Amino acid sequence: MATNKTQPTQVSVEEFIRNSDPTKIDDSLQLVNIMEKLSGEKATMWGPSIVGFGTYHYRYNSGHEGEMCKIGFSPRKSAFSLYILHADDSKHELLPQLGKFSMGKSCIYFKKLSDLHLDILEKMIIQSLQKTKALYG
Repeated sequence: MATNKTQPTQVSVEEFIRNSDPTKIDDSLQLVNIMEKLSGEKATMWGPSIVGFGTYHYRYNSGHEGEMCKIGFSPRKSAFSLYILHADDSKHELLPQLGKFSMGKSCIYFKKLSDLHLDILEKMIIQSLQKTKALYG
């Protein structure tokens, strides 16, 4: 069975952020603070470009299993990618209140943190952490 390509690394989160797109540094540092506060976990690099917080073990019905960060983000060139569990749930009651964003298959894309309502973002992160705990322990 194939292993998950996205694994935690020893790369410095701060170094990664400081070497990313200069227009995304302040927002990235603010996201680190928000996510560390809400998760109670220190930021860790997952693969070359995801800043993740905490870890959980998943196992799909197909038998594929692995480890992944509970929540995370990536300051990609075109937009931030926000990784929170069930963000793609079309019935998510908080999505319409979040602000200016678009959706990918399993993540939220936004240009800058000021495009989002931070109080709604924090509620969504808390719900994601709760769902991850309920599903995966």
